[in-house]
Amino acid sequence: MKIIEEKKGEDVRVLDVRKVTWIADYFVILSGTTPLHTRALAEAILEKVKEKPSSAEGLGNGSWILLDYRDIMVHIFLPQTRDFYRLEKLWGDAEEVVLS
Repeated sequence: MKIIEEKKGEDVRVLDVRKVTWIADYFVILSGTTPLHTRALAEAILEKVKEKPSSAEGLGNGSWILLDYRDIMVHIFLPQTRDFYRLEKLWGDAEEVVLS
């Protein structure tokens, strides 16, 4: 999470999706202000996390970037794209992890 804070990721939410899906244990959902910002966030995560993701999608346009670390899926959105897809509502049965 420190990586996201350092790069000024916004509206960070972590959902524990273990009880509602098999595709991952956690979703980390955050926003960037521009496509350049979302790509910078993704690149910082890719650089600092030792494990390489099984998939990295959306780096080209930066509207919605998905970094799939198998157990943890990181979704980096532009605000308007996040509002459109509303993953927090879609996965509303998941518990939100409170970060301190």
